[in-house]
Amino acid sequence: MRPFESLRRDPVLLTLIGITLVGCGLFFVFAGDSSLQTQIYWAIQVPLDAALALGGWRLRGIAHTRYRRFWSMIAFAGASFTLGDSYQFLHTILAPGIPSMSGGMVQTVCFAIGMTSNVIACLIFPQGLRSHRERFVFWLDATTVLVGGGVVAWCFAFNPISSVHVDRTNASVTAALVLVATFSATKVALIKNPPMARIAAWPMVSAAMIQGVSTFLPGDFQSTEHAYVFVIRLLPSVCIAVGPWIQVVLLRIGAVQDEPKRRPYSLLPYGMIAVTFVVFFMMLPDTATSQLVGATVGVVVITCLVAGRQLVAFHDNMQLIERLDQANAVDGLTLLANRTHFSEEIPRLLTKQSSMLHIDLDDFKEINDTMGHAAGDTLLIEVANRLRAAVRPGDLISRQGGDEFAILLPGAGPDDAALIADEILRLLAVPLDVRQHTVVTRASVGIAPAMPGDEASALLSMADIAMYEAKRRGKSMWVHYTEDMGARVSAEAVLIREMAQAIENNEFTLVYQPIVRLADERLTGVESLIRWNHPTRGLVSPVEFIPLAERTGQIVTIGLWALGEACRQGAAWRREHPEAQNMSVGVNVAGRQLRTPGFVSDVAAVLATTGLPAGNLTIEVTETAVLDDEESHEAMVGLRALGVKLALDDFGTAASSLGLLLTCPVTSLKLDRSFVESITTVGRQSAVATAVSQMASALDFASVAEGIETIEQRDLIKKLGYQYGQGYLYSKPVSPELIVEQWAAARVRS
Repeated sequence: MRPFESLRRDPVLLTLIGITLVGCGLFFVFAGDSSLQTQIYWAIQVPLDAALALGGWRLRGIAHTRYRRFWSMIAFAGASFTLGDSYQFLHTILAPGIPSMSGGMVQTVCFAIGMTSNVIACLIFPQGLRSHRERFVFWLDATTVLVGGGVVAWCFAFNPISSVHVDRTNASVTAALVLVATFSATKVALIKNPPMARIAAWPMVSAAMIQGVSTFLPGDFQSTEHAYVFVIRLLPSVCIAVGPWIQVVLLRIGAVQDEPKRRPYSLLPYGMIAVTFVVFFMMLPDTATSQLVGATVGVVVITCLVAGRQLVAFHDNMQLIERLDQANAVDGLTLLANRTHFSEEIPRLLTKQSSMLHIDLDDFKEINDTMGHAAGDTLLIEVANRLRAAVRPGDLISRQGGDEFAILLPGAGPDDAALIADEILRLLAVPLDVRQHTVVTRASVGIAPAMPGDEASALLSMADIAMYEAKRRGKSMWVHYTEDMGARVSAEAVLIREMAQAIENNEFTLVYQPIVRLADERLTGVESLIRWNHPTRGLVSPVEFIPLAERTGQIVTIGLWALGEACRQGAAWRREHPEAQNMSVGVNVAGRQLRTPGFVSDVAAVLATTGLPAGNLTIEVTETAVLDDEESHEAMVGLRALGVKLALDDFGTAASSLGLLLTCPVTSLKLDRSFVESITTVGRQSAVATAVSQMASALDFASVAEGIETIEQRDLIKKLGYQYGQGYLYSKPVSPELIVEQWAAARVRS
């Protein structure tokens, strides 16, 4: 439903307008009976004041929390008005006197308290003034208005030339409060994130303006002999009462609150200059000389010309600022909203349940690497166009950077967001010609719920979590954010933070699993495996922290520590035990470590420091770590040049490339345990194990079978031609001391 239609049908607004129209009609029906008109006037004030109080209290509960104090004070002001006007109405009924629309002492005090509450609410509301200069300019404007208001109050209320205003004190208080309220309410209506929409704010601003004008109207406008005087004096109460209820309706229907167009200057001081000049002319005596009149006119004209020149300059500056803001609000490549503008727009667009999408292109790096950055830019531009085609009018699309995009879908629930995500994936999957190449774009999409008041960073974080979950599940799909995902990420964040201190706190240790020669089952090597002895969690599985370490880059530091510790232990064994002279110490190395600049130099430094010969070190890497990766390949070549042995770990589990065996300088293949565990019962497992053994033999690689747990598996693996084996049949991963005990036991057996 459209906002104006909703406002037109709202029962509270209709009731307020109805009460006002009835009252205005009664003013004219009973024209000439000032006492009855005054009673009607005060009677109508009471429900209007109550509406202001109730509206403010209602908004206190449903508006954003940052507006709670503002609406609480508005509700308090309405309650003060209700109390004072109720007392005044009863007073006019029980003790009628001279008819007057100026209240007595009680009503005046309550009115002053209420207006003061309104003014304070407006003045203390966060104005978005960040710098000392902005605050200084704001208070200069405030002082200008207050001084101008003081001049008007002095000349017409407190010290009038004529005797029109009998109650000077009441008129002065009213004038001062109204002027300040006008200024404050206007500022609240025009700030960047106002507590109410403009359509709701301006009636309240106009209420203060009408009150101020009616205070200074001369002659018949201050008497109770004309019906229209009662109508004019009633209008401020009507305007200030309907404002909060308009805002209630807008929040209820989820209407988007327009952000006021901000000028780099304020017109209020210029308005007060004009008001002061008008008052000055009115105060000129009838007997003023021509010289005084001429000088006064000259001052006014010159001031107006200077002010006009300033306003023209301000206008030019504003146009320049708008052009710069527009340029700074969009991404230069895709012409979508940039990250900053997107975050700034979110509070304005979030008026009811909405959704946030975070989109990351799958494998975009391959486009840049294989086709060049120009091709990547062309693809990003086309992706932006397809995103525009997939969303609805009013949805906000932004490029967050690189190949990441975010979309805010105002008013879209989970089902609507899912339909839009499906459409995005469908459009992106349409083949695209980029520099004479056909490219099919895939993306992972995270969907997060968005509610009014949510912070932009939190929304993007939730959508980002869901997007990474989509990638984890296989990419090219969308996933809704759930609390479980958030809890998991929070737990991971804690683990990441604690992992950064684990090395310094000596919480990591290494255990070693023996590798035996199948021909005689003698221990010929070990594979070092890292363990985390957490001070409160106990033993943390590598399955939990190694993927996190790889994702955050902490694996580089952790891996370097593990390399140094394994080499130190291997060198100690060689010094102390004859059986360890030719023993190989295996260390697992992640792909991110291989791609780290200076990794080969780090390995050389560790070998030199610990005294372990390069031939006794085996670096174990997975196929995915070195597959089609030039940096990893160069590192492998450098390691072989040092004399370090290289093993392809978990062989057969990744997208194996036989060409990799010809180009990668490995020295051994390690058959993954998944092929060993069913080798005696599943024909396909046996076939793969056989093929790996034959390839290793043909290429003169050593062959190692992992995960041997039974004698049957050992016998079959040995029959297939494997040279080495490791698994629980021989030993689980153990401490260095238990490795020494195994050598001692072997000496006893021999």
